[in-house]
Amino acid sequence: MMLTDQEFLRYNRQVMLPEIGEVGQQALSQAHVLLVGAGGLGSAAALYLAGAGVGNIVIADDDEVDSSNLQRQVIYRDADQGKSKAKMAAAHLQALNPYIKVRAVQARLADQRLAIEVALADIVLDCSDNLPTRHAVNQACVKAKKPLISGAAIRWQGQLMAFDNRSGAGPCYHCLFPNQLDAAQEPQNCSNSGIAGPVVGMMGTMQALETIKCITGAGSVAFAALQQFDGLTMAWQRFNIAADPQCPVCRQHNDNGE
Repeated sequence: MMLTDQEFLRYNRQVMLPEIGEVGQQALSQAHVLLVGAGGLGSAAALYLAGAGVGNIVIADDDEVDSSNLQRQVIYRDADQGKSKAKMAAAHLQALNPYIKVRAVQARLADQRLAIEVALADIVLDCSDNLPTRHAVNQACVKAKKPLISGAAIRWQGQLMAFDNRSGAGPCYHCLFPNQLDAAQEPQNCSNSGIAGPVVGMMGTMQALETIKCITGAGSVAFAALQQFDGLTMAWQRFNIAADPQCPVCRQHNDNGE
């Protein structure tokens, strides 16, 4: 399907990039991306994906906007307080780009509903803020063989990870972070540890960039790598992620031939 004149004008600066061109822009317009979480990571990622012309965006979150979110969750406005994050995020994305389709899921995705939404997507972005959701999303992506772009941020530190589950060979998120959190241990998050807004925004923006590259084939996505950012020194570190031969998630599905 060819770009319309209006779409060509809107995305002209992107189409000019030889790594994207009209073919890449058409791929973006046909892509289906699922964002799990509409907080700081999801805010930045969703805005850039909508701006880039990703044709089908699903954004899922069960929370409501409150005043403490506005310091870093830049998709929302002061008048959105008390309203559904997913619903308001979808409305703002649609207002930014009327040429795309945006669907809000006002729930914390889990179990069968998570499996269905992951199966419908081409790429999944983990923009959540808790370990149970992260591990559930990882398991669903491994099972459905869908690429997973994961981001995290706390205080001045950011993390970016990408997992190409299409081959079924691993590694996966569980290989890097085994699900061994002590039930009595309080997990660190923005509410109890603080966060510098631009750091979480950077990670969300990087998730969007990796997603655009994955859809269009531009450059190379840093699959099987952990990239860490220090906002106080502006330093990046990159570590390769090895597949865990004993991983109960990606090894299981690989061994079963799924």
